[in-house]
Amino acid sequence: MQEKQVVTGIDCHAHIMAVDLPLAPEIHSRPARDVTTQEYLAVLGAHGISHGVLTAPSFYGSNNALLLDALRTYPNQLRGTVIADPNVEQLLLEQQLLAMREQGVVGIRLNWIKKKTIPDIDSVQYRILLGLAKDLDLHIELFLEDHLQEHVVPKILASGATLVLDHFGNPNPKLGINSTSFQNTLRALADGNAWVKLSAPYRLGYLDGVEIQPYIDALVAANSQQLVWASDWPWLSHENQFTYADCIDWIKSSITDPAVWEDILIHNPKTLFHF
Repeated sequence: MQEKQVVTGIDCHAHIMAVDLPLAPEIHSRPARDVTTQEYLAVLGAHGISHGVLTAPSFYGSNNALLLDALRTYPNQLRGTVIADPNVEQLLLEQQLLAMREQGVVGIRLNWIKKKTIPDIDSVQYRILLGLAKDLDLHIELFLEDHLQEHVVPKILASGATLVLDHFGNPNPKLGINSTSFQNTLRALADGNAWVKLSAPYRLGYLDGVEIQPYIDALVAANSQQLVWASDWPWLSHENQFTYADCIDWIKSSITDPAVWEDILIHNPKTLFHF
């Protein structure tokens, strides 16, 4: 059994992967190389970050074996968010989720970005999945295009499951903070109904000159207690364009209050991810 560490920082979104694992259909990215848990923990340690959350990449579908093995090996340092198959019979799905929760899984990921057709959140299968998430205290992590969120987010909120939005809530950079979905995100955040990851500004066009300060200011003003930071390491489709230190500095330098930054880096994610 590992000794528990003092929490000096929590990276709330990163991936491990292996190139030889079978890939799911309709993928929008693929692993460029093997990325091990040991490599990730070494990167964390080199930057003074003690803990991390592994997020299941979409290209493995509901095969969470690699992620679960990492959680079993490093139970005190890592938590995980998995992709679940909603078509599994309800009792078996509940058993699977219970078993994964015991291994350090804290959420279910809906990575619906770049799909020809998004799944039906109103289907019986997804209503069951959302109900199980609520009952088992597993959050729902959503990554979805801006203009499609209005069809999905209200249903997740209505289920009573905790909602976590990836990458600033993935607003449309052309609309900025005036995006309808981003304004809805701010309202849900202010009401305590959603959490938001301050992560991956490059997916909003930051490297091409899109300003992230207005997003951060608006999110902090809405509810700084339900914001968390993440690196999105190893930056699928953006490999070798910046450093891990950049990922910290982009957000930290935009938050002037050290106490707010400490909450985002340490205290908020300890609550959300059950460290």
